[in-house]
Amino acid sequence: MNTSATELSFDSSMMWVTLADGRKLGVPLAYFPRLLTATPEQRQCFEFSGNGTGIHWDELDEDISVQGLLMGVGDRTRGNRMAA
Repeated sequence: MNTSATELSFDSSMMWVTLADGRKLGVPLAYFPRLLTATPEQRQCFEFSGNGTGIHWDELDEDISVQGLLMGVGDRTRGNRMAA
């Protein structure tokens, strides 16, 4: 099963990650405070890392692993220990 990300989009409250195997994963932005408070333009300034195994926002200093999303893991930075 290929769990690498191929597409990423946002709506007002969700991040949508399309995986190479065809699944589409919806994750509440509330799980990631940096993304929640970012502008739509900042959210679009991302790059896939590790052949799609991660998502990186340089300006926001945010890195999210696709495997973590599949396991329901939210932001684990100090003071923000939100999880699914």
